[in-house]
Amino acid sequence: MTLHCAVLDDFQGVALSHADWSSLGDAVEVRALRTHFTSEEDVADAVGDCEILVVMRERTPFAASLFARLPRLRLLITSGMRNASIDLAAAARHGVTVCGTASSSTPPAELTWALILGLARHVVEESTALRHGGPWQSTIGSDLHGRRLAVLGLGKIGTQVARVGKAFGMEVTAWSRNLTDERAAEHGVVRAKSLDELLEAGDVVSVHLQLSDRTRGLIGAAELRRMRGTAYLVNTSRAAIVDQQALARALREGWIAGAGSDVFETEPLPADDPLRTAPRFLGLPHLGYVTHGNYERYYGEAVENIAAYLAGTPVRTLTEAAE
Repeated sequence: MTLHCAVLDDFQGVALSHADWSSLGDAVEVRALRTHFTSEEDVADAVGDCEILVVMRERTPFAASLFARLPRLRLLITSGMRNASIDLAAAARHGVTVCGTASSSTPPAELTWALILGLARHVVEESTALRHGGPWQSTIGSDLHGRRLAVLGLGKIGTQVARVGKAFGMEVTAWSRNLTDERAAEHGVVRAKSLDELLEAGDVVSVHLQLSDRTRGLIGAAELRRMRGTAYLVNTSRAAIVDQQALARALREGWIAGAGSDVFETEPLPADDPLRTAPRFLGLPHLGYVTHGNYERYYGEAVENIAAYLAGTPVRTLTEAAE
C-alpha cells in the first residue's frame, strides 16, 4: 500500500528539490504545499488523506484538536529537534510518532548581523534611493566599533552573535536569568546584573532567548523606554518575547532609533499589521533558518526519518519528556 505524505508551508516551492525523495520508491507518494493554512479545518481538508506530514519549524501548530481531525496521520516530522507548537502528549494519544531533524544555528546568527548592519547603515533606505533616483547620500550611519552590544540570552545563537560583535570591536554584555559570571567570561562577555542594566547600557540589543512563560512579554513598554534613544533592538528569536504593540508605539514615537525583526506572532504577517508601516523598522519574513544548507538537512533527514519509520525503527523521535 502506498502511503501519502505532504510537506506543509513550502513557501519557496523547493522542498522536493532539496532531498532525494525518490529513494522512498513507490512506498510513499509525496506532495508539497506552498499555501499556508490559517485554520485547522483548512489543514485537515488539505492533508486529511495523509499518513505522513512534514512541517517547517513552527509555521503550522499541531494542537490536540488538529490531531483529532487527522485520524490517518501516523508520522509527523518537524524541522529541528524542538517544536513548541506540537502537542507531543496529544500526538502520543493519537498514535502519532513525532520526529525531528538536525538544524544549524549559524544561519540565524548571520541573519541577526544582516539586520544589525542594515539598521546601523540604513541599507534599505539608501539602496532604494539609489535604485529609484532618490537623493545621493541621505542618511548618516551609526558606528558599531567601540559601542556596546547587549545580548539577551547567551545560548548557541547568542554566543555566535557576541563573537561577531567582539570582532567588530564592540563591547559585549549579556544577560539571562540563568547566566553566570563564569559562562559570560568563558565567551569574553561581561554579565549584566539585571535586564534593566542590559537595556540601559546597550547601543544594540539583540534577543536570543527561548520562548517560555518566563520570557513571554519580557520586553514591554517599560523596558523599551529604558533603552537609549539612539539604540537599536533586534529580535530573531520569538516575536512574543517583545510586546509587538509596544514595539510599534516605540518606533512611531521615537523611543528608540530603530528595530529589526525576523519573527512575528502571526505569520505570514497580516497586511494591516502596524509593523509593516512603522518608521525605522527593518522586517524580514522569518528567514533565520532559511538557507540551502539547512533545507538540505531538514528535508534530507525527513526522508531518512520516513525510511526508518517504514522499517520499524524510528529515529530522531521527540517525546514530551525531551521537551
